[in-house]
Amino acid sequence: MALSVVVITRDAGAQLEACLSSVSFAQEILVVDSGSTDDTLAIARRFRARIVEKEWLGFGLQKQFAVDAAANDWVLCLDADEVVSESLKLAILKVLAAPGAMAYEMSRCNRFLGRWLRHGEGYPDWSLRLFHRANARWSDDTVHEKVVADVKPARLKGDLLHASAESIERYLEKQNRYTSLQADQLLACGKKAGVARLLISPVLRFIKFYFFRLGFLDGLPGLVHVSLGCMNSFNKYAKLSELINSAREKA
Repeated sequence: MALSVVVITRDAGAQLEACLSSVSFAQEILVVDSGSTDDTLAIARRFRARIVEKEWLGFGLQKQFAVDAAANDWVLCLDADEVVSESLKLAILKVLAAPGAMAYEMSRCNRFLGRWLRHGEGYPDWSLRLFHRANARWSDDTVHEKVVADVKPARLKGDLLHASAESIERYLEKQNRYTSLQADQLLACGKKAGVARLLISPVLRFIKFYFFRLGFLDGLPGLVHVSLGCMNSFNKYAKLSELINSAREKA
């Protein structure tokens, strides 16, 4: 089966080369860019990627636009800071030769503070990324988007490597944007943010990922990763509380 790899980008020059190099086996590489000012497009051209420029729609809608624009029905959706491992590449080629399912999940391994996280929240982080577009599509979520399939996905061997080289400072900046978008989504869905949720949600999250999911085995990077996730949970509901109060004051 012919495969299109689709990647959405904006100023992704620092990560894109490794990403595209890992998917040279695909029949098509499609890069959907939303206004890069660095060398993102030059790198894409070096890998003979087809480039489509599209204003930013939000994560879910942007990724679905890329899927719809692909030349082939089988698509592999990647972020610019993700790399297909050799074992995952072989698994993808095997199933495309004789598909046993119409959608496939893969384990996503995150690199954080110089360490590949193999426990806790960071692994296996199953992600549905390879699918026939007649059977799956991206959700419309502006953040924490996901692929929704009308078939049960199978699982592939091999890791999708999320090799972000972000500093803690940049990571926190990104998470600040994400939690703001999440708060907006929660408000639109009519969710509430009481004291109990603000306090209990981060605590339960820490217990789940640090102890039950063995995050402590990832050492200091694991502790920091889980702790920041708990902080994000608190911040999301704190921002939701602020939005609710603001709406009440305007009413």
